[in-house]
Amino acid sequence: MTAKNSKSKQPSEPGSADSGRYDVAIVGGGLVGASLACALAPLGLRVALIEAVAFRAASQPSYDDRTLAMSATSCRILDGLGLWDGLASSATPIREIQVRELGRPGRVVMRPEELGREWFGNVVEARAFGATVMERLPQLDGLDFHCPASVTRVQADDGGALVEFSGDDGDRRIEASLLVGADGAQSFVRKALGIAVRRHDYGQTAVICNVTPERDHRGTAYECFTPTGPFAVMPHVDGRCGLIWCVRTGEAPGLLEMGEAEFLERANARFGGHLGRFVKIGRRSSYPLRLVRALQDTAPRAVILGNAAHAIHPVGAQGFNLGLRDVAVLAEVIADEVRGAGTFDAGASALLSRYSRWREADHRGTIAYSDGLARMFSNPSPLAAAARGVGMMAHALLPPLRRRMAVQAMGYRGHIPRLAVGEPL
Repeated sequence: MTAKNSKSKQPSEPGSADSGRYDVAIVGGGLVGASLACALAPLGLRVALIEAVAFRAASQPSYDDRTLAMSATSCRILDGLGLWDGLASSATPIREIQVRELGRPGRVVMRPEELGREWFGNVVEARAFGATVMERLPQLDGLDFHCPASVTRVQADDGGALVEFSGDDGDRRIEASLLVGADGAQSFVRKALGIAVRRHDYGQTAVICNVTPERDHRGTAYECFTPTGPFAVMPHVDGRCGLIWCVRTGEAPGLLEMGEAEFLERANARFGGHLGRFVKIGRRSSYPLRLVRALQDTAPRAVILGNAAHAIHPVGAQGFNLGLRDVAVLAEVIADEVRGAGTFDAGASALLSRYSRWREADHRGTIAYSDGLARMFSNPSPLAAAARGVGMMAHALLPPLRRRMAVQAMGYRGHIPRLAVGEPL
């Protein structure tokens, strides 16, 4: 479909939207790209959003059955984007986090009361997020939403950005002051711009599904570190939990294909009965776990964000939260440019440089955190095991360490964008 809502004023003179000229062209209408479209809506820009896979299609990767653990900062960002009201009824607050290592005594228990809060964040199903976003997009002034539409060519240089794509209304060619690549870990935009990446295959696959335990989860999230990756159980609506079971990649097909009774038996054995037994299971799916980090996140008149810039291990549930902070920062630097003196240019090199400098520390710290945990807990050496034991004991016994870990996990890292602290753009 193509939704057109080009009613807003121009901060620049890019031509009419119908002529194919925009301030911002976003390639990728998943979680991050659609959120950016919502963030830019109040700024009076002409925006094109291009998504290859139709919403509700079985192959749409962003809006699947995964549970999204949204940090406190992410919840505030979504509230600022006008999305949280549509998600609140299906969101489950995280009121406690328990962390342990398989086969070892002890655990770390984090409670939000130590930080003067009621919850650390909320769990929302990706599909519910998708439904809320898709309801919101047609209401946005200045947005042309092309879906499904396959991008065939992109180009960006000092003179501007170009996107060519094919959709239900035929082949199209548009120009923009700024090209945004939000098209996932296998980003077409990133490759077309010649941006190199650093990759690491963890040799793990996450098997995900919803399960129903015998006892009420009471808002508790569980993360158990194992040699094959974390086994996480996230609180969800209607007494359900989201299960993320990371295994060696060769073991994943067996878990996906085995009967429900056997799967539940194995899951119960791994979890240890903290909520009684899992008695019901939903549809299972999986995705491979790899680190893909772009060596740069900007190019002339272009920026990549979300998984296009950094696809990370799900340990600690940082991936989507990191991408949403990308959205908040990019929207803020654009908003500041719109309100500044002189002619507005969404793709100005100074604007992109400010974005990249701002995001560097958060990217570096969050990726180091998730990658470090993934590697440390899969290291079988006795020395690594001893170090893990000391670290777990220290966090269990020392409240300042627990608070520091919780604050960073909630997204309060470095320079915080306005949306993440509840302030308008």
